[in-house]
Amino acid sequence: MTATGADVSGPGTRSPGLMLAGCCLAFFIVSLDATIVNVALPTMQTDLRASVSGLQWIIDSYTLVFAGLLLLAGSTGDRIGRRCLFQTGLVVFAVGSLACSLAPDLGTLIAFRMLQAVGGAMMQPNALSTIANVITDPTKRAHAFGIWAGVFGAAAASGPVIGGVLVATIGWRAIFWVNLPVAAVAFVLAARYAPETRAPRPRRPDPPGQVLLMVTLGALTWAIIEGPARGWTSMEIVSLFAVALVSLAAFVAVELHRDEPLLELRFFRSPPFTGATSMATLAFAILAGFLFLNTLYLQEVRGDSALMAGVATLPVAVVIATAAPFTGRIVARRGSRMLMTAAGLFLGGGALVLTQDRVASSYLILAAGYVLLGIGFALINPPITNTAVGGMPTAQAGVAAAIATSSRQLGNVLGVAIIGSVVTSQLHHSVGQRADSTRLAASTRAALGHAGTGTSLRVPSSLPRAAQADQILREAFTTASHTGWDLAAIAGLAIAAIAWHTTSTRARAIAAATRPEA
Repeated sequence: MTATGADVSGPGTRSPGLMLAGCCLAFFIVSLDATIVNVALPTMQTDLRASVSGLQWIIDSYTLVFAGLLLLAGSTGDRIGRRCLFQTGLVVFAVGSLACSLAPDLGTLIAFRMLQAVGGAMMQPNALSTIANVITDPTKRAHAFGIWAGVFGAAAASGPVIGGVLVATIGWRAIFWVNLPVAAVAFVLAARYAPETRAPRPRRPDPPGQVLLMVTLGALTWAIIEGPARGWTSMEIVSLFAVALVSLAAFVAVELHRDEPLLELRFFRSPPFTGATSMATLAFAILAGFLFLNTLYLQEVRGDSALMAGVATLPVAVVIATAAPFTGRIVARRGSRMLMTAAGLFLGGGALVLTQDRVASSYLILAAGYVLLGIGFALINPPITNTAVGGMPTAQAGVAAAIATSSRQLGNVLGVAIIGSVVTSQLHHSVGQRADSTRLAASTRAALGHAGTGTSLRVPSSLPRAAQADQILREAFTTASHTGWDLAAIAGLAIAAIAWHTTSTRARAIAAATRPEA
């Protein structure tokens, strides 16, 4: 047993740098997958005849399973070995990626995206936990988390461009091939340089908690995504919201009465930990909503190709990739409070700038919003990880890392579901309000799939007065997207407020007094 409180076996830590490289490569392909897939959504929509709700499920089927399994994967890694589960996850993720590239229809693609998510859930918390257990010096660990966050920025920077090139030259199926060689390299590095670590007192499985968590997330996401098409007051949607509420209450009750719960609710007695997980959810809801909404806006409204849409979003990605590693160093020296507060303000400001864009506006308005969002994302990610994991006993690092990562994925799920549903609802409303004749209104509603088939942003050329209908759709989508940016701005300001209050001197004193035992 090492000083970290974790059982260690295997090749040891003779090269923590290469160990970190292997973990970061795995994180790279998990992050790359999101940005590449978003750029390819309009092409997938045409090829697979998907509605906007179908596109939401391509994204959220992955993040939903990912979020639901992260806690189980973290605790399982604590018990059977983090490197073992990490390498298994790499294999499953690679197989899922190959299967996605061969999917013949939308339903099959969604199923294989779920398989990818199983592998991703095995990788991410166990990689973070391995880093936390091997690199125990607080300053070096903060630097490592900064590099980890920078990898996300690198994936965000390269994903849109790589995805745009592949979609334009080979097709959307090629975006999943990129994962295969990177997963192979990460597997070799983990086998050679990562020690096998386990928690000295691993928790027992919690099947009731796991089932209730999946039911809660699944019912809530399904209701939000399908609400616009099926009607928010329909029996199906109301029932789904009721199931989500009841299962959440049951989940909390079950977890409070278990000696070794799936979710350590006692961690939330710590204001910094609670604040970090809340901010992670909000920040990644903004990010996921941005990635989903922005690529549709650029390609469907402004008429950019997949490649040009990828290039257009480079400012936000380059800023994240450049600034995130330095953020880790600042956290190590100055703490998290000012950084996370500033991050919320930058995120909110970037979203507000995007509300000023119109169809005919200069790209400079978009670029300014992208830069502000990029700065906000670069500032928020490393301190979230450091705050969530750093305040816990090292032996609990796997659990804390899994909760922090689950919060990010919950944000991804909710961001796509809420932003997509808000836009869909607004489109239906705007088209009905702005259509200048009964015939045009009916034609445009048909193009939108108003009768319960979801939303399609493309208007068939055979429709009467199709050019006017197309213009209405473009303007309506612009108006709807502004509502999404307004929500993102509110979330950014909430992040700033949470950061300021949960990382104060008083909050840190409460955290120290309520710190759980290893």
